[in-house]
Amino acid sequence: MMLPLVILFVLLNSAASGILKERNKDSCVGRCGDHVNHNYNCQCNSACVRHGDCCTDYNLCNGSEVGFTDEEILVVSEQIYSLDTNKATKNEIRLNLQHSVSKSQTGTKIDYAQQRLFAYVNEEVLFSRPTFAKFIALLNNYNRMTGIAEKFTVEQLAEQDMFITEIMKSSIMNKLYQVFRSKKMYNSIAEFEEDLKKMWFGLYSRANNLLDSSGFEHIFSGEVKRGKVSGFHSWIRFYLAEQNGELNYYSYNYDGPWTSYPDVLAMQFNWNGYFKQVGSEFIGSSPEFDFAIYTLCFIARPNSPCTVKLGRNTMKIQTYTWTKSTYGNGKKYVASAFPLTP
Repeated sequence: MMLPLVILFVLLNSAASGILKERNKDSCVGRCGDHVNHNYNCQCNSACVRHGDCCTDYNLCNGSEVGFTDEEILVVSEQIYSLDTNKATKNEIRLNLQHSVSKSQTGTKIDYAQQRLFAYVNEEVLFSRPTFAKFIALLNNYNRMTGIAEKFTVEQLAEQDMFITEIMKSSIMNKLYQVFRSKKMYNSIAEFEEDLKKMWFGLYSRANNLLDSSGFEHIFSGEVKRGKVSGFHSWIRFYLAEQNGELNYYSYNYDGPWTSYPDVLAMQFNWNGYFKQVGSEFIGSSPEFDFAIYTLCFIARPNSPCTVKLGRNTMKIQTYTWTKSTYGNGKKYVASAFPLTP
C-alpha cells in the first residue's frame, strides 16, 4: 500500500507545482528583475513600463533591483557626459547669439538676427569623425512633410545599420548598454542594437495613415506638420541647414549655464518658410551623446521630465512614447525627446 501512496503524493505535488508555475506566468512573485521571458504572459523588469507588458502586480517589485532611481539617472547621465570625447571644443564652434527674447516673445516671428547663429564650425575636424559622418549621411534620407510616406532604398537602410554600429563602438553607448544589462533589460549587445534600431528608426504614422515618421526623423532631421516645424532638435542639422541657406535664425530665449560644450540653447527660426517657436537642442555634443542621453531618459522616465546631471549642472529632458502603434511585443517607438528649458 505504501507505493501507491508515494506515487499519489508525487502526482499531487507535481500538479500543484504546475498550477503554481501557471499562475506565475501572470505574476511578478519571485520574478522581479528577471530577464525578458516570453514564456510568461507579462514581464517584471525595468523595461516593462515602456513596453507596456508589466504584470498587474508589478508594484510588488518596488524596492527591488528594477527601474531607475533619480540618483541613478543623475550618476549615469554624468558618466555619459564625461565620456563624450567626440564633443566639440571651444575652438571648434563659435556662436553668434545676437538677440535674446523673453518667453512671451517667442511667437512673434520677428527676425532679430542679422547674422547666422553659427559663426564658425570646424567641419574638417568634427564632421570627419566616424559617428558624425554616419549621422550626417542619414539626414537627407527623409521627406520633412508629414502625411507623405517615407520610402528607403537598400543603401539608406544600410546607413541606419552603419550608424547604430558606429555609435556602439563609443564608450558612451557601451556604458549605456552595461547599465541596461545590469537591469536585466538586454541579454546581449546584438539585442540592444536591434532594439535601438526599431525604437528610433521604426516607422509610424503622424498623418494620413501613412508610415511617414520615426523618432530619428522627428528629433534629429525635423519635420513639418500643420504648417509648423515639428521636432528638429539637432545642432548639426541646424548648422547644415544654415549653411545651405535653408534656415534663418531669428533669436534665442535660453542659453544654458555650461561654459564648454555640450551646451543647451533654445531658439526661434524659419526653416524654408516654416516657423519654429522654441527649438531646444544640445550644442556641440556628439551624435552618440544625444542618442545616449535621450535613450536613457526615454527608457528610465518615458513621458515625463527626466532630471539629468551634466558637468555638475542639472537639467531636465522630456521624452514621449508613440502611443498609436508598437513594435515587437508591444514595445514603444520614440515619439520625441528634447531638452526642457525655462
